[in-house]
Amino acid sequence: MLRILGIDPGIARLGFAILELNDLQNAQLLDCGVIETCKSNSDALRLQEIREDLKQVIKKYQPDYVAIEKLFFFKNPKTIIPVAQARGVCLEISANFNLPIFEFTPLEMKKIITGNGMAKKDLVSSFVHQSLNLNEKIKPDDAVDAVGMALAFCRTQMPLLAQDFKQSLAT
Repeated sequence: MLRILGIDPGIARLGFAILELNDLQNAQLLDCGVIETCKSNSDALRLQEIREDLKQVIKKYQPDYVAIEKLFFFKNPKTIIPVAQARGVCLEISANFNLPIFEFTPLEMKKIITGNGMAKKDLVSSFVHQSLNLNEKIKPDDAVDAVGMALAFCRTQMPLLAQDFKQSLAT
């Protein structure tokens, strides 16, 4: 059994998802959601809240890997710095738990999930739900994107996952 933590970083809302692989063919969604911070708090307090909440997710689910969105382009220059800071907190806490980190741009994740790097959010959501055989709709989009990050990892890292499964069976 392997677990992957998917992260869609943000300062107001950070999406997270936990996928569990019991074999190389089937991924199961254990949990997903968002960490929301209080808008009236300073950025420092919001980052602290993200750190503490994400630490609790990691302690609860004990993931083996982290798949996180890589920043490559941003439409709103006012939000890029706080989002980058939130991403930095995620990288730091993942490193503190010695978790291997894999990064995907939104374009890469969309291409891996749908075959189209320019896919719209509703198409990504549809493919995510189909891939995991989910009947209940995941909301909000930040959580869907986090699941997409974790799925992108699963689909691109099969040799690594196969090696880990082989080692776990040997012990």
